[in-house]
Amino acid sequence: MANDAARAAKDAAIEAGATPVAAQHAADDHAHHPTAATYVKIGVFLTAITVAEVWAYYIPELVAAKGLFITLLLVMSAVKFFTVVALYMHLKYDHRLFRAFFVGPFIVAAGTMLGLMFLFGKLAVRIGILN
Repeated sequence: MANDAARAAKDAAIEAGATPVAAQHAADDHAHHPTAATYVKIGVFLTAITVAEVWAYYIPELVAAKGLFITLLLVMSAVKFFTVVALYMHLKYDHRLFRAFFVGPFIVAAGTMLGLMFLFGKLAVRIGILN
């Protein structure tokens, strides 16, 4: 079915006056685009993580264990972030060069922020490394 859709997109591009190479790119873009059902599944997944984050806040024992609570919230937030970036921003379907342009600076920025937080003691105190 995906081949038929890609072939139809390629034929439509050629009929519109595109070169065969441009038509193939149009067919490839169409073949890799997620469906509406995929977006619904992603939305349900993100909603479930958000519900888990809010629900975790209402467990007094979990909130009392600050290191675990903060780590749990950070991990769930990171999963949501990477899901949105990869699928809603279509980074998963883009060329590797574009992915590197996003991921490389993000890693540098995240490492810099974590380093500064440890340097000034905010994160280290909250996790319990420094008292």
